[in-house]
Amino acid sequence: MLKQAEADTNITPTNAELWARREQAVPRGVGSMHQRFSAHAENAEIWDVEGKRYIDFATGIAVTNTGHGDPRIVAAVKAQIDAFSHTCFQVTPYESYITLAERLNALAPGDTPKKTIFLTTGAEAVENAVKIARAATGRYGIIAFKGGFHGRTMMGMALTGKVAPYKAGFGPFPQGIYHVPYPVPYHGVTEEMALEGIADLFKADIAPTDVAAIILEPVQGEGGFYAASPAFMKALRELCDQHGILLICDEIQSGFARTGRLFATEHSGVEPDLMTIAKAMAGGFPISGVIGKADVMDAAAPGGLGGTYGGSPLGCTAGLTVLDIIEEDDLCTRAHTIGTLFAQRLEAMKAAGASEIGDIRALGAMIAIEIVKDGNADEPDPARTTEIVKKAAEAGLILLSCGIRGNVIRFLPALTASDEILHEGLDILEAVLKG
Repeated sequence: MLKQAEADTNITPTNAELWARREQAVPRGVGSMHQRFSAHAENAEIWDVEGKRYIDFATGIAVTNTGHGDPRIVAAVKAQIDAFSHTCFQVTPYESYITLAERLNALAPGDTPKKTIFLTTGAEAVENAVKIARAATGRYGIIAFKGGFHGRTMMGMALTGKVAPYKAGFGPFPQGIYHVPYPVPYHGVTEEMALEGIADLFKADIAPTDVAAIILEPVQGEGGFYAASPAFMKALRELCDQHGILLICDEIQSGFARTGRLFATEHSGVEPDLMTIAKAMAGGFPISGVIGKADVMDAAAPGGLGGTYGGSPLGCTAGLTVLDIIEEDDLCTRAHTIGTLFAQRLEAMKAAGASEIGDIRALGAMIAIEIVKDGNADEPDPARTTEIVKKAAEAGLILLSCGIRGNVIRFLPALTASDEILHEGLDILEAVLKG
């Protein structure tokens, strides 16, 4: 019996068997887009537990920009584990935290001296940015944008501009949060309309002297990969300066070379007061942070910021290596090349008869297509979107959908992926669209 039990433990379960176990053990609120369980991953490819290979155009939601398992990151983290895995920076600090902060302070947009705190998740970074903004200004109000996503904590949900599935059933939320339109020309929302939305808030709901910060994603992530123009970013900066409001740029999904600059905010030439970072900053190891102007960051009293796992030494070590890789491999330039490659292929698919492709968007390698009926922007097709994602996975391509209307397919390939792999993945997509 013992030998049989030992033999049974060596049998690799199937995707279906693991999904059945997942259904029994994990609450349904934790969604999984694909019923395929990863067993191994390398650069831009994943193999599931049944040995099937997939091209990965999701990168763990913009996390492995440097690819899966880069040997330079693996070696650095292994060396850190040999030294120590945790001491808590607030108890006995360590040099890698300081070094990573120094490098990010120097790389952040603008010439104002910066300081950085490290945390664990993107939502935690957003929470702390709001805390810092309120401490620095003595004000309470926060203006966010419709369609924006800022996390699943209570403050993160309050800031997020989409009800289902993120906010439904979880209220009430923290007070003092206000939403205005985000400029999306494809949907008929102009920059003037968005700025008028803020002006209307000041007239009807909150005085500008009570607003601590305006927070936005320079490129909306979950909202559908809509990029704020340099002109709009500059208008926000001027508005904030006029009223003593802080500008928070949420770079959690758009940061670390994804858009062709280290941070998407750099495309506008605007210097934010605070910037939240996470996802790709450590190549898959959990870490997040807030980078901000030094005087703003120092507003919170000692003990007001922190967290047991914040700035994990493993994450800091991986983060330093990621910065090295971005520079050594010139991944910002590579992101532009990838964006051009995708845009050309997607335009060709559309021209060849893929009428469901409405808009094609690419800022560097942050790429998306909007799936609509007969090319009509006013008729989103979430059912077709779901079908495309499902059929692509069956054919060996991992995709993600997003968008406030559920009709956007986003492409987040590893910046280290070869042209050959990218074309192979796009060939699969083209076959699915034709089918």
